Amino acid sequence: MTSPWTYPYPPLYSGVLLKRYKRFFADIQLDNGELITAHCPNTGSMTGLNLPGNPVMVSRSDNPNRSLPYTWEMIQVNDNEPAWVGVNTALPNRVVKAALTAQLFPQLQGYSQVRGEVPYGQDKKSRVDFLLTGDDGDRPIYVEVKNTTWVQGRLALFPDSVTERGQKHLRELTALLPQMRSVMLYFINRGDCTHFAPGDSADPLYGQLLREAIALGLDVLPCRFGVSPSGLEYLGLAPLKF
Repeated sequence: MTSPWTYPYPPLYSGVLLKRYKRFFADIQLDNGELITAHCPNTGSMTGLNLPGNPVMVSRSDNPNRSLPYTWEMIQVNDNEPAWVGVNTALPNRVVKAALTAQLFPQLQGYSQVRGEVPYGQDKKSRVDFLLTGDDGDRPIYVEVKNTTWVQGRLALFPDSVTERGQKHLRELTALLPQMRSVMLYFINRGDCTHFAPGDSADPLYGQLLREAIALGLDVLPCRFGVSPSGLEYLGLAPLKF
């Protein structure tokens, strides 16, 4: 039996969320009683995650140049079936890069090089998260990663608010087809979801663009990750539900 693929967290400290404010700040009381202000590495609305009183985990940096040494990494939700949810939106790209390097996803084959933040699009002013290349005869694979934490029941949804940037990415990836292979990888940053769908109630245009892109050949990989204080475990793909 193959061991599950995991991405480890650094040492974490547990506490309780007091409040999140000004997007980048979170006041937290650690289990030892210390009150800290942690960096919140998530500029989104964090629908369903901004829950004062809920358990959280933070990491600590020894970098003396940081004004806030602590970073808010995850929060525990659901009283009946507790689940950890990752809130650090900088982490998914690091995890996906490691997974691509390890050739983790069988849906992506035929590449030997992984490059990040590659200019693309008509004006070359956008940057795709990853460009996968191999032999000259293989089509390049453009991969865009979207952190996904909003749920309804066990259905993971993206986006959780109107995202003009996300709409732009869909249009640019669609424009590459069919000469290139375009992939939208939804990083489901919690292990309590079984399916994935576009967040039509939050951004109906995004849902429309996604369906049109799929019809034209866009590949969608809703990747489920179990989140725990020890790390992120890849759980496989969530089926699409339209």
